[in-house]
Amino acid sequence: MKNFKTKVVVITGAASGIGRALALQLDREDAVLALVDKDASALAALNDATGHRHLVQELDVADRKAVYQFAARVSTELGGADVVINNAGVAVSQTIAELDYDDFEWLFNINFWGMVYGTKAFLPQLLTKPEAAIVNVSSLFGLLSIPTQGAYNASKFAIRGFTEALQAELKGTNITAHSVHPGGIRTNIARNARLYQAPGGVSDAEAGVDLFSRISFTDADKAASILLKGIQNKRARILIGPDAVALDIVQRLFPKQYTNAFNLFEQLLNRLTPLNKAKAPLTEITKA
Repeated sequence: MKNFKTKVVVITGAASGIGRALALQLDREDAVLALVDKDASALAALNDATGHRHLVQELDVADRKAVYQFAARVSTELGGADVVINNAGVAVSQTIAELDYDDFEWLFNINFWGMVYGTKAFLPQLLTKPEAAIVNVSSLFGLLSIPTQGAYNASKFAIRGFTEALQAELKGTNITAHSVHPGGIRTNIARNARLYQAPGGVSDAEAGVDLFSRISFTDADKAASILLKGIQNKRARILIGPDAVALDIVQRLFPKQYTNAFNLFEQLLNRLTPLNKAKAPLTEITKA
């Protein structure tokens, strides 16, 4: 895919973070965009910020019927998708022992099932195009696991496994499938997370957001640029950020011992970040 000019690109979670950066970059390349997000006002602001009018719709990717209806709309109004980027995602930070099933299901319905619905709903359209791509955004935490991220790890490992199976199934077709693994990206995912306890024992909302910002090495614009180049270069696994590249190597070299590095990391966080020792878990920062 030499460029994205006139390509119909679907982006979920488009109103902020990597999704928004992707939309703005693709708009400058004269792509035709189909943008969805649960935040209608932010989505409208994004459409106003682009140089063209695009197809936008408020949508919960956890709603399978709604995703399929949107896919039908893209087919009818835009002639079908050339690229689908399943980017929508949320986070829950809590130990597995204390993790509530409602939070677990909320996260999986968006992160995993939203990706599955987006893939299966648009796959028939993609198969009709001369060249096409399905892009599923996993995470650095889809390559390795750390404490308090059990639910998030599980969803992102699942995206990776699903996408790698899809890559094998699509071999020899017109479609490339991509598993994307961003490291720390400066977005609002931490601020919108359900944070109860983070690595290092952090259980204060603002401290958790500050912690995430200090370990985020890449901005959303740079992340979007790397992702788009990865699609064009047909990279099956797209690593975003120096932390993702470095820790991917660590995990490959030390598949059983890499958790030791995170034990040292946690000790460092205990020194750098004030801990909230309150017994009651923190209410999530923002309810979805």
